[in-house]
Amino acid sequence: MSSKPSKQSSSRYREQSPLKSICVFCGSNTGMHPEFITTAMDLGKELCNRNIQLIYGGGSTGLMGALANSVLEGGGHVTGIIPRGLATPEVAHQKIQRMELVDTMHQRKMLMHEYSDALIALPGGYGTFEELLEAITWLQLGLSLKPVGLLNIRGYYDPLLKQFDRSRSEGFIRPEFGNLVVSSTLVKDLIPRLQSTTLPHSTFWNVD
Repeated sequence: MSSKPSKQSSSRYREQSPLKSICVFCGSNTGMHPEFITTAMDLGKELCNRNIQLIYGGGSTGLMGALANSVLEGGGHVTGIIPRGLATPEVAHQKIQRMELVDTMHQRKMLMHEYSDALIALPGGYGTFEELLEAITWLQLGLSLKPVGLLNIRGYYDPLLKQFDRSRSEGFIRPEFGNLVVSSTLVKDLIPRLQSTTLPHSTFWNVD
């Protein structure tokens, strides 16, 4: 059964307050193209430039490690959240300012969501997909008022975005929920768009 965050304010629109922390979902591998890792590093620099804390899964390898290292090198703050079973010296980052150990993956996602003001997905695999889609689902159900963004590097998320369109056209995603995800190919563009985004008129699911 999927975990869920506590229900926040019943307001239909997210308050336009500055983003102080962003959760980033991303792969523990670097991928096949250098642009993946350079974009992760650029995102880390942008978080530092905007004085935004990084919340992430606590890993030291792949895009996760590159992102965290970039924030640390820029003088920013990093919080990692990782299940105890994965918290080995080879996997868990050893130099971030704050590391929280949890018992389950569900607890990990709950805390990552709780500690952040917005969520961004870089390229990744099954874990990244699962974290991203659950965050979108919480937003659709009105269980979250935190915007969700994609850094669509090299068109990595084009097939997923097309699937969202297909689901909407086939009647499985209601029209008002068709644009829950903010997608951009540019690091400098995505964070301002997340800051200014508004939610659909109705955020609570019903079947009428």
